Amino acid sequence: MGNFEEDYQRSLQDPDGFWGDAAAEISWSKPWDKVLNDSNPPFYKWFDGAELNTCYNCLDRHVEDGRGDQDALIYDSPMTGQVKKYTYSELTDLVARFAGGLADIGVSKGDRVIIYMPMVPEAAIAMLACARLGAIHSVVFGGFAPKELATRIDDSKPVCIIAGSCGLEPGRIVEYKPLLDEAIELSTHKPSSCVVLQRPECVGSMIEGRDHDWEELVSKSAPADCVPVAATDPLYILYTSGTTGIPKGVVRDNGGHAVALKWSMKYVYGIDPGEVFWAASDVGWVVGHSYIVYAPLLHGCTTIMFEGKPVGTPDAGTFWRVIQDHKVKALFTAPTAFRAIKQQDPKAELIKDYDLSNFVTLFLAGERADPDTIIWAQESLKVPVIDHWWQTETGWAIGANCIGYGMKPVKLGSPTLPVPGYDIRIIDEEDASTEMKTGEIGVIAVKLPLPPGTLPTLWHNDDGFIKSYLSEVPGYYKTGDAGYIDEDGYLFIMARTDDIINVAGHRLSTGGMEEVLAGHRDVAECAVIGIQDKLKGQAPLGFVVLNAGVNRDYEDVRKELVGLVREKIGPVAAFKMALVVDRLPKTRSGKILRGVMRKIADGEEYNAPATIDDPAILTEITTVLKDAGLPTG
Repeated sequence: MGNFEEDYQRSLQDPDGFWGDAAAEISWSKPWDKVLNDSNPPFYKWFDGAELNTCYNCLDRHVEDGRGDQDALIYDSPMTGQVKKYTYSELTDLVARFAGGLADIGVSKGDRVIIYMPMVPEAAIAMLACARLGAIHSVVFGGFAPKELATRIDDSKPVCIIAGSCGLEPGRIVEYKPLLDEAIELSTHKPSSCVVLQRPECVGSMIEGRDHDWEELVSKSAPADCVPVAATDPLYILYTSGTTGIPKGVVRDNGGHAVALKWSMKYVYGIDPGEVFWAASDVGWVVGHSYIVYAPLLHGCTTIMFEGKPVGTPDAGTFWRVIQDHKVKALFTAPTAFRAIKQQDPKAELIKDYDLSNFVTLFLAGERADPDTIIWAQESLKVPVIDHWWQTETGWAIGANCIGYGMKPVKLGSPTLPVPGYDIRIIDEEDASTEMKTGEIGVIAVKLPLPPGTLPTLWHNDDGFIKSYLSEVPGYYKTGDAGYIDEDGYLFIMARTDDIINVAGHRLSTGGMEEVLAGHRDVAECAVIGIQDKLKGQAPLGFVVLNAGVNRDYEDVRKELVGLVREKIGPVAAFKMALVVDRLPKTRSGKILRGVMRKIADGEEYNAPATIDDPAILTEITTVLKDAGLPTG
C-alpha cells in the first residue's frame, strides 16, 4: 500500500489490483477467478470463484501462526461483576466444539441460524460457530419483541435459534425465553431446534424435543472442522428497519467482508495485530458484527465484549475503568454514549481516577458527532477524537480519517475524506443526473460498484435492493444521507435526507442547528425536527437535555438558544422554539427517533419502532409538546 492519495485513486481506477493486494492478507482454500466480476450489474461479485472459511481466518490461522496464547476475547461485565479472558487457542476450541454441537442437531452449510443473545462471550462463539459450518447467522438484538422476532424468523427461515435465557439491564432482568417461545408461536416458519444458554440469573423453561441446553450440547459434541464456502456465499443476514415497517435483510458475503474488514483495522483504525481494540456496541448491531467480532479477530487483535452501559454500571467512569484494566488502544463507540457520560460528569472529573496511558484514539460513529461532544472528549481524554461515517448496509467506513496512513487535520463536523473504494458524489435531490457544486448540500451517493464488504443484495429480495438503494440515482448507491464536500475534499454529513427541512423556500439542515444548540454550555444533547407551519411550510423545533446539576429558568435557556441559532445560522432559520426535556427517545443503538417526534408534534399517527429503548419517553415528549401548545394528535 502507498500513501493515502495514491491508494485512494488506485482503489477507484484499479480495484482489481488494489483489493487483490489486500486479499493476500486472507487465507483462501481456493483462489479467485476474478477479483471483481462486473458482468451482471448491479449484482457485483467480489473474489468470484474463490473459497475460504471466515472462522478459520478469525481463529485457527492465528493459532497456527503462533498467537494461540494471546487473548482473543475479553468479556467484561459490570452487570455480573465478571471478567473472563479467552486466548485464541481456547476460543478456537470452544467455537469448534459448539459448531460440532450444532452439526449434531442438523445445522449444515447454507442453513440459517438466528442468534438471540445478550452481550456474553457465547454470542460471539455462536456467530463464529455458524461461520465455521458455513451456516448463515442472523443476529437479532436480545430482548426484541416477539412480533419483530417472528417477522425475522419467517423471512430467514432458520433451522435453529440460539438464545440466552435472559439479558441483564441496570436494575432488572429481561427474560428472553418467553419472548422466544411467543415469537415461534407467532411465526409461520417453525425452527426444528433451539439451543438455550441458561444464565444463573434466570433459568428458562425448556420444550422437550425442540430445546437443547447449551452446556449439555457442547459436553457431548466433537470439535467440527472449518467448511470451505464460496467467497460470494452469505456469511450473515442483518435486518435493518425498512421505511415500510418490513425489515430489510442486509446480506454480507464471506470473501469481500473478510478482505475489507481486515484491511480496515490497519488503515482506518491504525491497529496492529496483538493490540487491544474495543467497540462499545452490541452484537445485535452492525458495529458489533464488524468490530466486536469479525474485524479484530481477522486481524489478530484482542477484542472486548462489554456487558454494561456508559453510565449507571456503576457510574460515568466505567469506560475509563475498562480502558485502564485491559490496556485498550482504541475505543469505537457512538456519540450518544459520550453525551450520556458528559451529562453525568460534565467536568470529566472521573477520568483522573484511571490510568489511560495505553489509550491512543477515540472513534465515533452511528450518528452525527456534534462538535461540542468532540471538543469535550478531546479536552477530557487528551487523544484524537475521530468521527467516521458508515451504515449497516456498507458494513465498514465510507468516510473516515484513515489513521493507518497518518492522521489528516480534523475538521469538526466532518468524517474527513472518502475511504479507498468509495467514489462519493453529491447529487441534486431534484435532478438525479446533476452533481452539486463544492459546498452545496445534496444527496450523498456512491458510484457503483461498491467496494468489498458492502451489501451485494437483500436476502431473497433483489427487487427490494434495487428499489431501496439504486433506483433513484441510476448507477449509484443512494446513502439516504444529505451533505456536501468542501474545497479540500472533506465530506460533511448534515442529516438524513428527510431531516433537511424547507423553511419558506430555504433548504436547511436540522443537523446544522443541532450543532449550534449542542455548543451551549448547559446542553448535554439535543435534537431538532421540522414541524408543519402554515406560513413557512416548515419550522424548526428544538429539544434539549440539560447537563446534570444545571438549575436555571428554562425560559432563559430558550432565549439563549434562539439567539445562538440566529447568530450562527441567521434569521432565515426561523428558529423560535426550544423545549427542555429530561431525555430523548432513542433506539437501543443510540439513534434519536426524530421522525417519531415530528409525527407526534404534527399530530400524525405514528408507530414506535421495535428498537426503541424505552417507549415511556414518547409519553413524556407528548406531554411537553402539549404544554407548549402543539397539536400532538
